[in-house]
Amino acid sequence: MLKSAGRRAVAVTAVTAVCAALFSTGTAEAIVKGGDSTQRYSFMASIPESVKQTGDRGVCGASLIDPQWVVTAGHCVDANLVIPDGIVRIGSERQHSGGTVRRIARVVTHPGYALQNAEIPFNRNDIALIKLDRPGAGQPIRPASRPGAPGTPTRLLGFGTTVDTNDFKKAKFAERLQELDVRRGAESECGPGYAGRTRLCTVSPRPESMACIGDSGGPQIRRGAGGRWELIGVTSGPGTAREGCAGGPGLYSSVPAYADWIRRTIRG
Repeated sequence: MLKSAGRRAVAVTAVTAVCAALFSTGTAEAIVKGGDSTQRYSFMASIPESVKQTGDRGVCGASLIDPQWVVTAGHCVDANLVIPDGIVRIGSERQHSGGTVRRIARVVTHPGYALQNAEIPFNRNDIALIKLDRPGAGQPIRPASRPGAPGTPTRLLGFGTTVDTNDFKKAKFAERLQELDVRRGAESECGPGYAGRTRLCTVSPRPESMACIGDSGGPQIRRGAGGRWELIGVTSGPGTAREGCAGGPGLYSSVPAYADWIRRTIRG
């Protein structure tokens, strides 16, 4: 996640929010106090990249929603912030091996995307689509038709830092995919004005746990019909003006809110 406009260089992977890099602590746990993945998520993707201003290595998360398209955060492909390696790894529980590797053929950032700044404390329309050079081998996840009411159980996935920090030099990125069970929060549980129709407030029942830098762009999922996982959110950043990742709620771009734009982009 991006903590502030002045930290553009470290905004790459938010825990969510910064790019695949969002929130975390100094143990072997990532997504800050998450745990090793308990099942295979064939739609989970990772985007290796480097911070443009410093050269620090980072990662963003993404989700395969069509055989040839993944969805991620807008700030994960922001050319002012990061330089993607040009590949996407899909369907592996390891950040640097396994799964299917595809090259990036095209990037489409939402036209209303805006990085947080002195006037806007959060990223607006923080969502982007990446077209792969050819279909991936994973099973895409279905975007949910609605995010679910506050209190709905959800799950976060990511390869983000295992240390709760916004400094890439101090980050310790997870090699093994991490997951954390959380819930949809009410808009009032995030900072004033942070959550809304297009931005989901996300709350963890576990103290000091949430996504962090390196988790940005990654999925927030919930069980749909028949117990199948559905995609409701894209990791964007912190849900309040606090320092650090794990001490409060997270903010996620609502996939259902952008359903029409996603469909038009993929079909067009």
